[in-house]
Amino acid sequence: MSDPHSNALADRLAARFGETLTISKVRNETTAELSAADLIVVATALRDESAFQFSELVDLCGIDYLGYSQVEWDTDSVSSTGFSRGVEGQAMGRFDWASRPLNEDKPRRFASVVHLLSIVHNCRLRLRVFCDDDTLPVVPSLTLIWPGVNWFEREAFDLYGIIFDGHPDLRRILTDYGFVGHPFRKDFPLIGNVEVRYDPEQKRVIYEPVSIEPRVLVPRTIRNDADLMQAEAEAADDWQRN
Repeated sequence: MSDPHSNALADRLAARFGETLTISKVRNETTAELSAADLIVVATALRDESAFQFSELVDLCGIDYLGYSQVEWDTDSVSSTGFSRGVEGQAMGRFDWASRPLNEDKPRRFASVVHLLSIVHNCRLRLRVFCDDDTLPVVPSLTLIWPGVNWFEREAFDLYGIIFDGHPDLRRILTDYGFVGHPFRKDFPLIGNVEVRYDPEQKRVIYEPVSIEPRVLVPRTIRNDADLMQAEAEAADDWQRN
């Protein structure tokens, strides 16, 4: 069943911003995709204009679409009992860069996703901004519009390597200052790049090349979730009635 609040928001967005936004609705959630060049102007209007009043930025995160829509894990093709390696071999450590999984449905690799809340209008909106350059992903910082996004942008920078242009203090926040790489990127080794240990002779922590082989152990168990099946059946009934 459609949500009237969601429909009204989509209509207001389309009327106000036109082709600047590409609006989609899935499961009554409204997503507006826009270019990095338009982000600041659109975000300011979404915060200040009475038709929107998105005063709260709830979350910001990064996304890496490398290999998007490609399945790595065995599901229906494996045994329903026991534990074993249920992986087809797509993640880092199991492919070389030349044969990496490529984006088929998403031509650009990195995106920044923002979740906004309007308390006045009781509605939510997701903004998605793709980075123009996969090699050096850059999007404008939103810290001057919603100051609380400061640490969210630092986190996305740390984990994905997305640069937020205009951020007042863009540095790592979860990994240490000498960390190599960005651990949430799809090409980051599952085992990491280095391992850390304390050397009693040198009396300090030292970094060494990782010494274990890449491996993934997953349960080969196929479970049909009754609650999920019921929800899918109800959604199908709603779709037929509408």
